[in-house]
Formats: sequence, C-alpha cells, structure tokens
Amino acid sequence: MIWAGEGVKDMALSIDSARRRARHAGLTIQRITNPLERRMNLVPLIELSRGGTPECLHLGAVAVVNTRGQLLAQAGDPHWLTFSRSTLKALQALPLMEAGGAAQFGFGPQQLAMLCASHNGEDMHVAQTQTMLEKTGLTYKALRCGCHVPGLFTLLDQSPPAVLQFDERHNNCSGKHAGFLAYCVQHGLSLDDYIDPGHPLQAAVRRDVARAVGMDANDFKMGLDGCSAPNYALPLDRLAYGYARLASGARDTEFGDSFAALSAAMTAHPELVSGTGRNDLAFMQAGRGDWVSKVGADGVQVVGSTSRGEAFAIKVIDGNKPALFAASVEVMDQLGWLDEAQRAALATWRAAVLVNARGLTVGARRPVFQLQRAV
Repeated sequence: MIWAGEGVKDMALSIDSARRRARHAGLTIQRITNPLERRMNLVPLIELSRGGTPECLHLGAVAVVNTRGQLLAQAGDPHWLTFSRSTLKALQALPLMEAGGAAQFGFGPQQLAMLCASHNGEDMHVAQTQTMLEKTGLTYKALRCGCHVPGLFTLLDQSPPAVLQFDERHNNCSGKHAGFLAYCVQHGLSLDDYIDPGHPLQAAVRRDVARAVGMDANDFKMGLDGCSAPNYALPLDRLAYGYARLASGARDTEFGDSFAALSAAMTAHPELVSGTGRNDLAFMQAGRGDWVSKVGADGVQVVGSTSRGEAFAIKVIDGNKPALFAASVEVMDQLGWLDEAQRAALATWRAAVLVNARGLTVGARRPVFQLQRAV
C-alpha cells in the first residue's frame, strides 16, 4: 500500500476498517483498492528500523540514462513525473550562456557556479552574488527571489545572530536570479517582472530546458518554485538525460560550450553550489571532478558522471532528505561508480546507523531496492 500524507493514510485506514467489518460479518467482498495504488508505480527505497523492528519505509523511483537518452537502469517508474525544483538551475542558466551573456559580463567560474547554486547564504555566497549584480550594474533590490533566513542556520538548526542583517542576496537562489537579471540587462528586457511565466526570459528558459531534456516545451507542467520563479515537472528519465548531457560537457553537440563551462564550474566550486555541510559539496568532492551533483527540494536529486556519459535522477516521494541521500549513494554503488575511498567518504550520507542524543545506537537505515538493468 502506498502512503502519501495524512489524507491517504486516513483513506487507507478506512479501507482496512471496511475489510475487517466485512470479514466479521462473514461477507465475501472484492478487494478494496487504494486508488493511489493504481497510478503510483513507486518502490521501497530505504527502510528505517528501530530495535530491529521496521519503523519507516521511504518509497520512490530512479532512472539512469546515458547521453543518447537511453534508459540504462531503473527502480520503480523511471518516467515518474516530478517537479525538478533546484536541480533545474543549471538548465535555467542556458539562455544566458547560449547568448554569450556570461562572457559579456565577465562571469568567471565562481559566478557560473552560483548560477547553479542552492547555497547556504554564507559570506562567500553573498559576495559572489554581489559581484554578479555589480557586473550587470544592479543592486540586490532588483532580485525577486524574496528573503529568508540564510540556509546555514536552518542546516545547523540555529537562530541567526541578532546583529546579522540579511537580504535577498542570502536567498539560496540568489545566484540563479542574478543570472536571470543579467540576461534581461543583456537583452534590454524589463526587470520588475522577470519571474513572470510570460516574460521573454522565462520563455527562453522553457525553450532551452526543453531542448536539453528532449521534450516539447508545450508538454511541461509548470508550478512556482520557492524563489517564485517558474519550475517544471519532468519525467525522471528526461531529467537524468539533461544531466548526462550537462556532465558530458564539450562532448554535447548542441550545448557543448555552455555545458562544459557550467559543469566545470560546479565541480571546481562545489562549496558555492551548496555550502558548508551540504550534500552537493560532499558528493562532488568525492567525485573528484567526475560527478555533477544537484539536489532539489522535496526529495529530488540528480548526479551525472562525466567519464561514463550517464546520470541518474531519483525521487523520494515523502521528501525525506536522509533517505534521499542514502538512496543516492546506494544507486552509485550499484552502478559501480564508487571505489573504496569514495565509499568511505560517503559513509555518513548513507546514515546507516541511527544514534540518539546520548550516543546510543537505536536503529538502522538500509537500502531495500535493486536497480533493474535495461535489456
């Protein structure tokens, strides 16, 4: 049975109750089916147990794709439709890159990494966003991403110091938005409404994202991301295809120079793509320049391998981050991407042992899926 929130849980309990009442009355009834079971092809990815008893089960899907768009392996539905969230950022940067905007404004590798970043709002991130704005002749007040507590404090579960003054530059998406603004300045477009889905910038984003993932832009399902910019729901295999191409860099026949610059910047500056203590930083460091990694909110992650010309996209349906990261490491292990040093480096992201505040081992987290290879 698929569990997806309290509404589904209540429905499942109602179904079970009806079954029990029917059995008690001696009635023979047809199986009562949870409607979500008919339309959700998800599989258990990670199981969490406490004292040896299963406690949580995290379901999802995985798609592994190469640069030719071929599905190599899967778990669950490889075409599962999911909002791409922040995994889309490197592809949202394509209009600026393809139009020569990054070169025109003198954006170096650090600024290119910021185009793709979901950052902590640390000083290094704010400084790079400020540099991007200055290069385009703007101030942070032009950003339309909104303002939130810097992500580093959310990560550490701490309140920011009372003396800290934060603004839109601290938003985890400020680098992407600075790139959006640069494109608008380059093309003489209006700035106040650049996040509007009908704005020429966003039309260019839709066009280039569709080209990168091999879809028709008219088929995109659109929503608004946390930073107020349009975001698109993509099948997992299409998202993986986009990242296989991104990681392949100059070998891509359509976006070669753009993909090469973006992927090189991400792997050279993973601390800017994410930040202290973050998953993308750890993954790309462990990848030694071969892996291009990007996490998105609510349980989505994509990792591409330059040397292999392939990438995987994964969705954990309940959005649980430890389960997502543990499943991603397991995918890489099953694909044969990891050597012993990389397994050791990523051991904490598997989070295999659960320890409480007193240091007592209270449970375990383990993968319960096996990738199915394409025939």
